[in-house]
Amino acid sequence: MTPLPTPDYFADALILAGPTASGKTALALDVAEQLGAEIVSVDAIAVYRGLDIGAAKPTPAEQARVRHHALDLLEPWEAGSIAHWLRAAAAAVEQIRRRGRRVLFVGGTPLYLKGLLRGLFTGPAADPRLRHELETLPSAELVARLRTVDPVAAGRIAPADRKRLVRALEVWQLTGTPISDWQRQFDQPRPRPQPAVWLDWPRPLLHQRINERVERMIVAGLVDECRRLLALGRPLSREVRQAAGYAEVFAFLHGELSLPDAIALAQTRTRQLAKRQITWLRHLAELEPIGITDPAHLPDLAATLVRRWR
Repeated sequence: MTPLPTPDYFADALILAGPTASGKTALALDVAEQLGAEIVSVDAIAVYRGLDIGAAKPTPAEQARVRHHALDLLEPWEAGSIAHWLRAAAAAVEQIRRRGRRVLFVGGTPLYLKGLLRGLFTGPAADPRLRHELETLPSAELVARLRTVDPVAAGRIAPADRKRLVRALEVWQLTGTPISDWQRQFDQPRPRPQPAVWLDWPRPLLHQRINERVERMIVAGLVDECRRLLALGRPLSREVRQAAGYAEVFAFLHGELSLPDAIALAQTRTRQLAKRQITWLRHLAELEPIGITDPAHLPDLAATLVRRWR
């Protein structure tokens, strides 16, 4: 398998990050057009084919304006990973450089951003027998075991994130060393020749934008998009089933929620997602926050970024 790219490979790339609904797409299009750049998506849901509306994937018209990469990499039943994305991002960067264009990473998936900026601890290969054994345990048991052997990792991993809980326990049992110790070398900021930025909205304004965006997604056909996904005839991956917006509409289609309740829950979960994204963004010292208080300021911000990055 192709070795994982190091952060040095991406060192000269431009990075525009931010939480969901922060206006990254429109801003990135303006910046990329003026700088002669192509966009590489940093989004763990946009990698799936057929997840367009709920992933807020750039529209065909937007993709016609600026070439995009790292979209539609996987079928909805396939499992995604940061390693898979990093390899796809490296391949995209090679193509972009070959064309003499600049690279602009745009997105808000925290682990992808950290891997881009600081690299990735891959650890020992998966042990199928051990992994199966761990996957049969309830989440509460996984959390309890991890707190015993690696309280640092247990504090970082959400109790509902079974994939990371299982991996942390697997690494401990295979190596005898906590995964948090292995990962410590990737916790230090790395200098970059170009400033990387993220869009920082006041929380009430961001929540309003999120609520309105979920409503627009419903109007745009998110329910029908979810019907098509369920009709594929293959079990959807955990990443797809649990994605904010999709999970709630799936629950509506299964008769577990009314549509108004599904919309309200999707708005709540998306606001919670944004909160987690912001926490990560604030702890990545390589990223400089840019405060925004009014969508009307985005064109001026585009001009500012073009001057800084030219």
